[in-house]
Amino acid sequence: MNELNRIRNFCIIAHIDHGKSTLADRMLELTQTVEQRKMKEQLLDSMDLERERGITIKAHPVTMEYTARDGNTYTFNLIDTPGHVDFSYEVSRSLQACEGAILVVDAAQGVEAQTVSNTYLASDNELTIVPVLNKIELPNADVPMVSQQIEDILAIDSSDALQVSAKSGVGVEEVLEAVVERFQPPKPAEDDYTRALVFDSKYDAFRGVVVYMRLFSGTLKAGDRVLVMSSGQSYEIKEVGVFTPEMSKAKQLEEGAVGYVIANIKDASEIQIGDTLTNHKNPAKDALPGFKEIHPMVFSGIYPVETSDYEKLGASMDKLRLNDASFSFQSESSIALGFGFRCGFLGLLHMEIIMERLRREFNLDIISSYPNVVYRVLMKGGEMEEVDNPMHLPDLTLVEEIQEPMITATIITPTDYMGEMMQLIMDRRGEILKTDSIDGTRVMLTCRMPLNEVLIDFYDRLKTISRGYASMDYEYADYQPSELVKMDIMIHGEVVDAFSSIVHRSKAEFRGRQMCKSLLDVIPRQAFTVALQAAVNGKIIARETIRAYRKDVTAKCYGGDISRKRKLLERQKEGKKKLKKIGKVNIPQEAFIAVLKTNNK
Repeated sequence: MNELNRIRNFCIIAHIDHGKSTLADRMLELTQTVEQRKMKEQLLDSMDLERERGITIKAHPVTMEYTARDGNTYTFNLIDTPGHVDFSYEVSRSLQACEGAILVVDAAQGVEAQTVSNTYLASDNELTIVPVLNKIELPNADVPMVSQQIEDILAIDSSDALQVSAKSGVGVEEVLEAVVERFQPPKPAEDDYTRALVFDSKYDAFRGVVVYMRLFSGTLKAGDRVLVMSSGQSYEIKEVGVFTPEMSKAKQLEEGAVGYVIANIKDASEIQIGDTLTNHKNPAKDALPGFKEIHPMVFSGIYPVETSDYEKLGASMDKLRLNDASFSFQSESSIALGFGFRCGFLGLLHMEIIMERLRREFNLDIISSYPNVVYRVLMKGGEMEEVDNPMHLPDLTLVEEIQEPMITATIITPTDYMGEMMQLIMDRRGEILKTDSIDGTRVMLTCRMPLNEVLIDFYDRLKTISRGYASMDYEYADYQPSELVKMDIMIHGEVVDAFSSIVHRSKAEFRGRQMCKSLLDVIPRQAFTVALQAAVNGKIIARETIRAYRKDVTAKCYGGDISRKRKLLERQKEGKKKLKKIGKVNIPQEAFIAVLKTNNK
C-alpha cells in the first residue's frame, strides 16, 4: 500500500451544538494524539471567545495517526468547522481541502437548517458524506425518525448511518473505521509540479504570517523557495509542519498533507486565502481552483474611543483580515465620532465577534455605528450606484429607485409555533414561498425577506417565539426595488451621522420613536432642554425631550419679598438660554450601543 493510500482528509460538518467539537475531542483521545492530562473539552476551540460562547468560529486542522483493524496505520487530517450561518464561508474553505465529510446530526433535535446548507456545500464539492447520529444517550433521542429525516430532507442513504455518543465515547471507534473504509484517499497528482492550496492563515507577532495549506502535489520543506501565484512574489520557507493539534515541526510535507508553512512573509496583505503556493524554480502552469469571492453583506463604522488609537486599530484590523477573508475595511470619518473605518461583515454575529476580538486580542476601546446593508441606487440619468453608508445616499430628487438585497431563508420550527413564526416573517416584510412538513412535529418554511429586516434581532425573536427550538439558515438571493428613505436622528438640532439609517417608509415613524426613546434613557440631562428628533427628508416624524436640570437658586432665600426669588429665577432662565446657544451635548458611548440594541420588533 503506497503512502498516499494511507491518508484521509476529512472534516466534520453540522448545525450549531450538534456535537462536532466533542466528537473531535473523542477522536483525539482514541488516536492518542493528545495526552490524557492535557485533554479538555472542545480542545480545538482554542479562542477564548469560542470556549465562552460554546461555538466554533474558526476552522481548526489537526493531524492524527490511527491504527485500523486491518493492521495498517493511517494519517487522518481532520478539520473541525463552524456551524453558525455567518461562518459558512469558513466551512466552504475547509471543504476544498478534504475528500470526505462526517455529517453530525443530533439524534434528539434532528435535521436543522444549517445541517441542510452544510450538506449542500459538501455535495457541491463532491465529497463523500458519512451521516453520524450523535447524542443517542439522551432520553428523547429518536433514531428511526432522524434517520428518516436524513433520507427525506437531505436525500442521503441513512441505512448505514453510525450511532454515537460523542460525550461518552460510544461508537466513536466505528466512526474512525468508517473514515478508513468509506473516504477516498487523495488522488495522485498528474504532474510533478508542487501545488498547495492556502485555506487559512494567522499572524504571529514573532514569526510573521503562518499559512495553513493542503498540499495537492509535490513536496515542501525548509529552505525551498515558494511562489505565491496570485501576486508573483517568492519567499523562502523557514519551517513546515503539521497540527497535533499544536503546531509540530516536520522535515518535509508530502503530497496529500494538511499542515502549515512559515516563510518570511511579514505583512498580512501579502497572501490571500485561496492562493496557490508552488515551487519557485519549477512553477506550476495553472493555479488550483480557489474560492469564490465573498462579498460582505453588512456594513458598519468602527471607531476608536481614543482618537490616538486610530493607527493601532488599522494595524489590528489588518491582522484580523489575514485569517478572515470575509472581513473588509476602509478608512472613513464621521462628524460625531471622528476618524475610523467602514467595515464589511457577513452578518451580525460576525460583526459582534470581530468587535470582541479587537477589544480582547488588541486591547482596543471601540464603538460602532448602526449596521447597514448594501443598497443599489438607480439614478434618473440611468447610472447605478452602490451605497453602504446612509451618509452617501444621493439627494432623493435625483433618484429613480432604490433596490435592497433580498435573502431566501429556510426556517425549521415546531408546528406549534408556526402561526407566530409566519406573523414574524410578515412583520419583517417577508413572504412565505413554501412550507414542507418534516415529520409530525416540525415544519420547514422557505421564505423571501429583505436582508435589512433580518439584521438586528430577527434571530433572537425567532428563538424567543419558538422557545429556542427553531433554526434558520439563509442565502443571498437578489436585489429588488423598495420604498426606502433615509432617517436622520437630530440631537439639539444637529444631525448625528452615526445614528443615520436607511429604513422602509412604512417603518420609519416606528423606528424613529424607538431610537429617540432609547437615547432618552442613556443621554444624561444637561443644564438646558435637549430635543431628540427623528427626521425623514427634513420632516420631523418623532420627538422626545430631555428635561433640563434645575438648580435650586432660591434655596438661600428664607422668607422675604417674592420679587427677590423671581429675579433669581429670571436670571437663571437667561443663563440657560445662553447655554442653549453654545451648549454642545455630550453623547456617551452607551447611547451608540443602546441604539444598536434597540429591539426591532
